[in-house]
Amino acid sequence: MKKQQQLYKGSLNTIIMKLLEQNGKMYGYEITQKVKEITAGEMNITEGALYPALHKMEAEGFLDVEMDRVDGRIRKYYKLTENGVKETASRMEELENFIRNMQTIVSPNLKPSF
Repeated sequence: MKKQQQLYKGSLNTIIMKLLEQNGKMYGYEITQKVKEITAGEMNITEGALYPALHKMEAEGFLDVEMDRVDGRIRKYYKLTENGVKETASRMEELENFIRNMQTIVSPNLKPSF
């Protein structure tokens, strides 16, 4: 496992929520492929990590689930609830603060761009 995978692991819920905010609704495999595409293969989310995260966020009231029949099979789509939208905004703010602080620590002479 790549060392950076550990860094990503702590951000998995935030990554999922941001993707759902941008795309409306997505199914599990679609989420894993979108992350792989966006990061040019640098980040791979396994089903073993994804589905427990999705189920936990659903139980916390951040996600709604919609069932849809696609090619004769039932597909489960996830989308943000109203609370999920608020939580995503909060997490993005926390993440931006974290990145800004890390930039300050790692490169104190560089001013953050946001």
